[in-house]
Formats: sequence, structure tokens, C-alpha cells
Amino acid sequence: MIFGAFYRALSQVFDRRFRSVLLRGIGLTVLLLVALTGIFLWGLETIVPDTVTLPWIGPVGGLDWLAGAGGIAVMLVASVFLMVPVASAFTGLFLEEIAEAVEHRHYPSLPDAAPLPWREQLAESASAFALLIGANILALAVYAFAGPLAPVLFVALNGYLLGREFFTLVAMRRVGRAAAKRLHRKHVAVIWVAGALMAAPLSVPLVNLVIPVLGVATFTHIYHRLVR
Repeated sequence: MIFGAFYRALSQVFDRRFRSVLLRGIGLTVLLLVALTGIFLWGLETIVPDTVTLPWIGPVGGLDWLAGAGGIAVMLVASVFLMVPVASAFTGLFLEEIAEAVEHRHYPSLPDAAPLPWREQLAESASAFALLIGANILALAVYAFAGPLAPVLFVALNGYLLGREFFTLVAMRRVGRAAAKRLHRKHVAVIWVAGALMAAPLSVPLVNLVIPVLGVATFTHIYHRLVR
């Protein structure tokens, strides 16, 4: 069911409505990551001096260049972790358009879903975003001692959290928040595995740019399969 849902989402990439959301999502993700990198490098340039004077050696220059190069390397590594909260943040922005495009093509007999109240959607997205940030900060200490198991723990943790958010927001459009939470608890194993399959590619550069949009589409299919 999970792979079937992902395949159906992937097959719709070239749909006009779907493609529009996908391109906007990629553009905003790139802009956000570039902005974060720029702010980080600016902070390094502010802190690190151009030259320092060392005893018995004298002035040593080029430190700002080294700090900039090191900062870019750090941000490339950090982007693996940053893509998780970025995916979470953008899910709420594009949820309605993606879900509507999927349902219009694959479930045309369904009545139109009532748009989520902005306040309710914002509250759910904000709480999920805060939980993702907090859980991953706490997990950093575990990753440091987990060795080769660190990627497994990363995927398991973020798979659960992203699956929970994606599914809940999609289900809320149809059945409301309380019923969406109950459905998540009932089908938590399936949703967790699907979330893990979404979380794993978030560590792959370029591929991770399309995962937030494909994730919402996939979970829209999963929701309809589960309720049927």
C-alpha cells in the first residue's frame, strides 16, 4: 500500500497543478537554505578576524577565507538535518493545493473537503515543527554515541514525527483534528513506516527538495486507502 501510494504520487509530478506546487516548494526550500547559509557565513565573518598574530610566527592571514570555506562545509552537512524541519514547515503551506490536486485526479467522486481553518492548521503545524526541532536537538547526543546506528535512529525518529504530521494534516481536512488523531493511533505502524520512507531521502541532496510535496501526496493516498 505504501509503495503503491508513493508510485501514484510520483506519477502525478507532471500534472499542471502538481508541478506548480512542486516548483514553488523547491524554490522556497533553496531560498531558505541559501538564506540560512548566508546568515551563518556572515556571523563567522563578523567573529573571525582577517589576521591574527602568533608568538614567534607573526601575522597569519586568510582566516576569514578558511572560516568561510569551513562554514560552507558545515552547512552542507547541517542541511541533512535542516531539511527535516524545512519539510515540516512547508507541508502546511502547500497541503491544501497538493491534496486537492491528488483528490481531483484520483478520487473525483469525493465531495470537496472543507478547507482547514488557518488558525487550526497553524497550531498543528507549529506544534509539529517545535516537536521536530526539540526531538532532534535532544537526539544529537544519542547520534554522537550511536556510531553506525545513527542513520537508523535518525530515520526512525523523524519517520515517526513526519508521518504523524503529514497524516494528521491530510486527515484533518476530511474528519477534523480529533478523528485524525484517532486514525493515527489506530494505524500508527503503517504511518510510521511510510514516514520513515519519506525521512530517509531527506538526507540525499537534491532528492530532498521534492520530498515535502511528494510526502503530502503520498499520505493523501494512504489516508484514503486506510479509511476504506
